[in-house]
Amino acid sequence: MKPKILLLFFAFIIAFTFTFVHGQQKNEQGKLFIIGGGSRTESLVKQLIQTAALRPGDHIAILPMSSAEPDSSFYYIKSDLEKACSNTIAYLNFTSATANDQAMLDSVKRARLVFITGGDQTRFMKIVGKGPIYQAIHYAYAHGSTISGTSAGAAVMSKQMITGNQRKDTIYHETIGKLLADNIEITEGLGLVQNVIIDQHFIVRSRYNRLISALHDYPGFLGIGIDESTAIIVDRKQIRVVGESQVLVFSTKSKMGNTSKGLITFGNLNIKGYAAGASFQLK
Repeated sequence: MKPKILLLFFAFIIAFTFTFVHGQQKNEQGKLFIIGGGSRTESLVKQLIQTAALRPGDHIAILPMSSAEPDSSFYYIKSDLEKACSNTIAYLNFTSATANDQAMLDSVKRARLVFITGGDQTRFMKIVGKGPIYQAIHYAYAHGSTISGTSAGAAVMSKQMITGNQRKDTIYHETIGKLLADNIEITEGLGLVQNVIIDQHFIVRSRYNRLISALHDYPGFLGIGIDESTAIIVDRKQIRVVGESQVLVFSTKSKMGNTSKGLITFGNLNIKGYAAGASFQLK
């Protein structure tokens, strides 16, 4: 082969390789499997395993830091997962003392499925923050892993995270009695999904007031309320509903108002209800 032709050939190979690899990188982002809490049916767990597309040799990383009893949380999710797969399941209970443990962080990065248990989302984010654990979760997600969570593990998925606390009533209530402006405490979560506020145990605990109040404070956001034993699968902008109950999606076309006493007012609130098999798009 002549030198000029040989150079052209290698240039073509390099260009093709770059285009292929670049295309692969663009398509590497994983999925989110966000469960609204409650019991996990065998069917729901099977769909989680299918979404993660676990292969022989892949492992699952369980992050139980939301829970006050992390050992028990790990035991129950491990029992559910073992019925649906034979992959290694790693117990990674990070603390402030082990937040920089490289072996644990590498296990999160390499996990094909990362599962965040229920409990208290604020407890989880206090340990994770924006540090190495946060970065490891984002690395896994960016490289094709499925990130899943239930209850508190669902709340942490979005950037704007409902903590469960109220600013105007310091006593915790599962169901909030009033639509009040600037009442719902929201801090920063993992930020795996943007411009969305996620609420969990939604229909069972009648959390409509809480999510609507949060949307008043974050105009233009989408509010997604996921009921128990139900999940949404987020694949970039596409969302699919699976499980036993429903998902309610709230959106507003105009900014909400409020009275001098902080009572929320609005004239155009859109609510859509979805059940298993339905799909919708993020903005």
